[in-house]
Amino acid sequence: MLKEIFVQSYYPQVKEAGIKYGINPVVLLAQIAIETGWGESVLCKEYFNFGGLTGFGKPSEFWSGTKVQLCEKGLTYRSYPDARSGILDMARLLRSSYASACNVSNVPAAYAQEIAYSRYISEVNGDNRQNYKMLLVKLSATMSRLIALQFPE
Repeated sequence: MLKEIFVQSYYPQVKEAGIKYGINPVVLLAQIAIETGWGESVLCKEYFNFGGLTGFGKPSEFWSGTKVQLCEKGLTYRSYPDARSGILDMARLLRSSYASACNVSNVPAAYAQEIAYSRYISEVNGDNRQNYKMLLVKLSATMSRLIALQFPE
């Protein structure tokens, strides 16, 4: 998916989620781009799961409890009926579990620091916290430009 199409497709829902949960939509959209490979992951394309959210927890306003298992012995992941539900649930979980990051989300570098060095990052594949932080800061700048071009205020 082209970056411009990604922004055009998801920014309206991300903006809504950002307003509802007090998270800067620029960093939220950047984080979603990282987590989904710019919207190309199977979880994103087929199940509207924008953060690799596992199928644990109780159903919420945005998640009915529907789960999908992508491989025989793998984890189950949340499945959503549409992009809006998936994005709003991700923002809800970020706000409830990573409030300190959300509280500084208007400063992308501060948000990136908080989220990268929290339990949000799993180190199953090695220590990638610094790389995640740097990529989130870089993509936040990219998102700001793309949003300004496509959604001028």
